[in-house]
Amino acid sequence: MNNLRSQFLLRPDVAFLNHGSFGATPRPVFERYQEWQRELELEPVDFLGRRAPELLRQSRAALGQFLNADPDDLVYTTNATTGVNIVARSLQLGAGDEVLTTNHEYGACDNIWRFLSGKQGFSYRAVPIPVPVATHAEFLERFIAEITPQTRAIFISHITSPTALTFPIAELCQAARQRGILTIVDGAHAPGQIPLDLRAVDADFYTGNLHKWLCAPKGAAFLYARRGLQERLAPLAVSCGWNGSFSRGSQFLDYLEYGGTSDLSAPLSVPAAIEFFRENDWWRVVDNCHELLLRARPEIAAALDAEPIAPDGEWFRQMSAFLLPEGMPGDILHARLFNEHRVEIPTFYWQGRWVIRIALQGYNTWEDVERLIAGVRDIRATL
Repeated sequence: MNNLRSQFLLRPDVAFLNHGSFGATPRPVFERYQEWQRELELEPVDFLGRRAPELLRQSRAALGQFLNADPDDLVYTTNATTGVNIVARSLQLGAGDEVLTTNHEYGACDNIWRFLSGKQGFSYRAVPIPVPVATHAEFLERFIAEITPQTRAIFISHITSPTALTFPIAELCQAARQRGILTIVDGAHAPGQIPLDLRAVDADFYTGNLHKWLCAPKGAAFLYARRGLQERLAPLAVSCGWNGSFSRGSQFLDYLEYGGTSDLSAPLSVPAAIEFFRENDWWRVVDNCHELLLRARPEIAAALDAEPIAPDGEWFRQMSAFLLPEGMPGDILHARLFNEHRVEIPTFYWQGRWVIRIALQGYNTWEDVERLIAGVRDIRATL
């Protein structure tokens, strides 16, 4: 495996096993990001007032090709949480309506729907998906059986954050469309970790981060909306595009692409991230990470006396999660692994249990895994 550690800015003294939280940007992509920032500061009025629409259009064109989507069906957002907020706040759900989800969703996005359900009176209901999981077919059967006549929308992660599970989103979106139910997909962890074809997924709304597995700078994410539904979306911040004075050519772009003055360097760097991806044959890198993860999982499970949440197969690529033994304090384990062993790996308190999640990227090696295992053994001897 050709390790890419030298291409990243990460501290050399840390075994960084948490690419999933915020990602990490390669040196050439970060350099392009800084070039955009400098270019903006040379003539801010020209950059933001005259050039920005065309520059963003070019960046969206590259992203659309990467995601197999019409670039005019995409807008840049700062993160996937913002994308979920835009959709959730625009749907105008009320009493008698239901949004169906799972108990594996990311906390911030879960909060959006809970907040709005309290304000607007609709029901936000989570289908419990027990772990360890079995098959995608079993998941679909369990989830679809929970749909009711009141279900107006399904909100679901493509790859879950706390449990690192890849759900069969395309099949679920198809089942929802047959029933006239809207689908909102949180794809925070999908772009760059799995091949993402938005036409094949066929969701009504899909939002994804580009700063995680595509390794773009922080502040680069996107929201996709199906034609015919785009005019239902309202901006979180009403700005110049609302009355047509800052036109991008469609209400979707006018309302959502420009929310006031901001640094556009992150979204403009997305083509550089895509180019880095291609130059380094990234799907091979992903496969190598997957093989490393398959090798690491039984070793991690044995060292922690932990239970993998998913079997080998269709559920994961570069991330995997484990249920820690009852009574093992995940928060203390997390802190001590970093403070005493310089191992960066997250733990989560999920559904009454502590979970640990490993997320591997092209800069990781077996030595990183060995440091984790040695740290775990040392800490467990003193807990």
